[in-house]
This record gives sequence, structure tokens and C-alpha cells, in this order.
Amino acid sequence: MEKLNYEVLKKSGYTGYILENAPEKILQFGEGNFLRAFVDYWFDMSNEKVGWNGKAVLVQPIAPGLAKQINDQQGLYTLYLRGRENGEKVDRKRVISSVSRCLNPYEKADYDAMMEVAVSDDLEYIVSNTTEAGIVYDPACRKDDCPPSSFPAKLTQVLYKRWQAGKKPLVILSCELIDNNGKELEKCVGQYIEQWGLEADFKAWCGECTFCSTLVDRIVPGRIKDAAEAAKMDEENGYHDELIDVGEVFGVWNIEGPAWLEDKLPFKKAGLNCIVVPDVTPYKKRKVRILNGAHTGFVLGAYLAGFDIVRDCMHNEHIKGFMNKMLHEEVIPTLPLDKDDLENFAAAVEDRFNNPFVDHELMSISLNSTSKWKARNMPSFLEYIEKEGKLPVCLTMSLAAYIAFYSTDVQELTDKGLVCKRAKGNTYTCSDDRWALEFYWAHRDDSDAELVHAVLTNEQMWDQDLTKIDGVEAAVLADLEKIRTEGAEAAFASCL
Repeated sequence: MEKLNYEVLKKSGYTGYILENAPEKILQFGEGNFLRAFVDYWFDMSNEKVGWNGKAVLVQPIAPGLAKQINDQQGLYTLYLRGRENGEKVDRKRVISSVSRCLNPYEKADYDAMMEVAVSDDLEYIVSNTTEAGIVYDPACRKDDCPPSSFPAKLTQVLYKRWQAGKKPLVILSCELIDNNGKELEKCVGQYIEQWGLEADFKAWCGECTFCSTLVDRIVPGRIKDAAEAAKMDEENGYHDELIDVGEVFGVWNIEGPAWLEDKLPFKKAGLNCIVVPDVTPYKKRKVRILNGAHTGFVLGAYLAGFDIVRDCMHNEHIKGFMNKMLHEEVIPTLPLDKDDLENFAAAVEDRFNNPFVDHELMSISLNSTSKWKARNMPSFLEYIEKEGKLPVCLTMSLAAYIAFYSTDVQELTDKGLVCKRAKGNTYTCSDDRWALEFYWAHRDDSDAELVHAVLTNEQMWDQDLTKIDGVEAAVLADLEKIRTEGAEAAFASCL
């Protein structure tokens, strides 16, 4: 079977939107599954919906990458967006044609090509997702490295080359999953300007570039791992595609930037789920408290109740009901955004968790639950108490389920984690910071009352003594005993 390219696509009978030639308006650091299912999809949709007429040049952040595969397919790849939308199963296919080529800057010719793009009059945006470790200042990087190892150093070189050529400043959209990603990237560039002794005029020009912190939200399982499934897709498509990508249907992009940027970007005109805001922090809080908080809030108890994947939990009225009550009655009232917006976001969570195409394992979500509960659930827990003057029923039960998960029939402490056994009969391994695992191992013979007291007074866990909150210790103990005696599902049901 022939490999996907423009000629092969025409012969395959594909009738969807395709743009073969357009100016290269984007320089994108990162060529992985997420950016191709998110950013490149958004620009592809903009090309179709509003005639934006732009392409992205991709750059490998590290030496091993996908440049050869992408170039062999002339930038084309098939994207499947799968999941549920308004309760209905969705499986959409689209060939993405917003990518022109991919450069490997660790090869001299491609490094030079990257610098040619840097000075292009067509260039408007730089986009990046170089993983959480990508935005770091490495003082070992030098001005004349071809290329330097760190992404911010490469970016500084690109911007310097552009400034030297007298070209206009750029908009820089950071998609890495760290707080204030745009600000951190701008800070790193500033450090290289100082280290390399670059001109004050260049520093001022960089200040005219628009460094945007952004919040991205789309689950991207990525490439098809099952060879038989990939072969079946190729057969149906009429071509061989080495770059098939898969993401969920839901997608939202919140960009922190000046008001004029919303009109400059093509997304609003194209009807896409992207807004430009002066501060992305409330939207990050929305995602962490609702989406991530829902996961951490129910999965530990659900696992003890015998469930293994998220989707199955959404088919159980007690687990689903517990999650929805927690979100709508206890989390949303603590958040500083429009209530309708929050309700719609929470409603979408149920569809996302009920994705028929993704087997999201509860044990994978359980990793590092001590710090996750503190970051995702504790703020809602404390703010609800302060606002309402009473304990949140579901979040309190969730805290008890967290304790139960780390203390149910403890077997041993190994190099991999704390081994426990659930009622279903199988052992499971709690993976967390070593100090947290050693704490539960040390308290494995405690009574429930002793254990709850030890957990709630552990300031290393919570940065405070939670027993000082009126009624918390007694409520968590009662919930833990209910989980022990009646089972986690019955305990969740008692909250409804």
C-alpha cells in the first residue's frame, strides 16, 4: 500500500478539506502527538473555515524525532477525534494539511533552514510544546551552538536572527504544562540575552514580541499501538499512514494575551473553542479543580469498589452521581468564573470520562495521589468550608477514600511502592513520594481512629493540621469506617 502524500491522497478518493500550498506562518517547536492533534488541527480548521491560508514548519526539539516520517508524507497525517459529545458517540476523521515540513536542527542543513524561516516575512507565530522539562535555562548553551540543547536557547537564536534582519516581532504561544509557561519562557530568553551579551536594542525588540501563557486541554492518547487496528485503518483509508494520531473530541485553548490578539488569531472567526483573556489563571483553576479534581476525587474509592477504568465508573449511578454532586454542589460554588461556563465545563467532563475509545485505568490516575489530592481537591474542600460554614459531604468522603486506598489490607513496602489488597482479591501498588508510602507503612497496624488522626495532623502532607477544622476528624473517621464495613460504592451512595 502506498504511503500517504498529496498524490496518493487524491487517488484514495478522499473528499475532505485539503490545502496543498500556503505561506509558512508558524514555526512550531515540537512535532509530537499532542501538538499535531491540537495546535495543527486548530490552524487546519482555520484554513478551512475562514481561509486563514497558513502552514506550520515543525522543528524537532531533540535529535530523535519524526522529521523523516513527516517529510516522507509531505506533512500530511490522519487525525481521529473520538469520544462523546452531548451524550452521543463521536468518531471523526480528518486529514490534516496545515503542516508543510519538519526540520531536524541537529542536522546542519535543517538548522540553516530553521534560520531562514526565522527571517521570513510570512512568519507570524511561534508555538511550542517541548514537555514540562522544555522550558529551562541551561547556562551550558552558547550563542554559537548549532543548535544549543535547550529550547529557550534555540528560540533566542531564532529571535536574534529575526531582529538582525529587521523583521517584525512575533506572537509566541507556549503550550507546555507548567504554570505561567509564556512568562517562564520569556524569562529564559532574557537570561540568554544577558549571558550572551546581546544588544540592548534586541532586548527591547523581544519586549515587543507577545509571549503568551496558554492553557491547553485535550486528551491525546496518540498513535495507534495495535498493529492490526492500524492496518485496518490504512485499508479503509486507501493509503499507509505512519503518523495516524488520535485525540478526544473535546478541546479548549485559553490564551493569556492582549485584547487585539483575539482578532489577529483566526480561531474566534472559525468558531473554535479558544478565548484570549488577560489572565489564564482562573481557567487553569477550572481545569485543575473540575477535570483533574474529579479524577482524584472519585477514582481511589471507585478502585476499592472493584472498578478498573474510568468509563465503567460513568456507567455506575452511585459513582457517577457521587462525582457529579461533588463537582456541581461542592467544587463549582468555590470557583471565580461564570456559573454557566463552569456548569458546561463540568457537564463535558462526564462525556470525556465516558469516552468509548479510551481505556483510562484508575491505577494510572492514582499515581502520586497525596500531592494530587492536596493540589486538586484540598482548595475546594477548604474554600467550601469557609464559604458554607459546614463540611462538603463528597469531598470529605473523598479524603476518607484516599486514606482507605493507602491502608486497605497492607501487604508490604517494596522498591515500587506500597502493596495493598482490595476486596476484589487482587493486590495493587500505591505509587507516591517515598515519605508518604513510608508513613502509611509505619501506621499499618493503627486503628482507624489512630490512622485518621495521624493523617490529618501530618503537616508534611497538607501544610497544616486539619484536625483544627471543626468536625473534620470525626467525619473522616466515620466515612473511613463506612468504606471498611459497607464497601466504597455503598459509602459513595450514602453521600447522595
